[in-house]
Amino acid sequence: MTTTVFTTMESPFGRLLLSGVRPDGGGPAALATVTAPGQKYALAEPADDWVLDPESLAEPVAQLTAYFAGERTGFDLPLAPEGTDFRRRIWAALDEIPYGETVTYGRLAAMAGESPRAVRAVGGAVGANPLLIVRPCHRVLGAGGALTGFAAGVDRKRWLLELESGTLF
Repeated sequence: MTTTVFTTMESPFGRLLLSGVRPDGGGPAALATVTAPGQKYALAEPADDWVLDPESLAEPVAQLTAYFAGERTGFDLPLAPEGTDFRRRIWAALDEIPYGETVTYGRLAAMAGESPRAVRAVGGAVGANPLLIVRPCHRVLGAGGALTGFAAGVDRKRWLLELESGTLF
């Protein structure tokens, strides 16, 4: 059995909501969601059956804090996002995009073993990424490098890319 736990943390984007799946015996939770205020297709508040447990999510908070400070370039966390097999393949491909680099939706499709014609479906999977920032969907650009949609807003996407390029510090 597991319990869905949550905590919040302050960030450059405002208060982030983090949820995770904790074994009923206790211990660290596997991170399931990271949500920014106003993010499309995501919960703005914890679900009624979630349990506040900052201790279970202390490591994701610490790693995100270090990332925002420019002190961390990746995440080493147990993850538990929910999604279809197709979405999981696309999300796994997101993990392969190096810090400070970007790819197009077409390239991401190829990285996930999908047809380049699947860019719309790939875009839908990227937009449904439940692990904002941790799974770097902000590193995906439109054809020709266009700064296209981001569930948390294009301004936040630009900010993350500037953080990773070193232009913020």
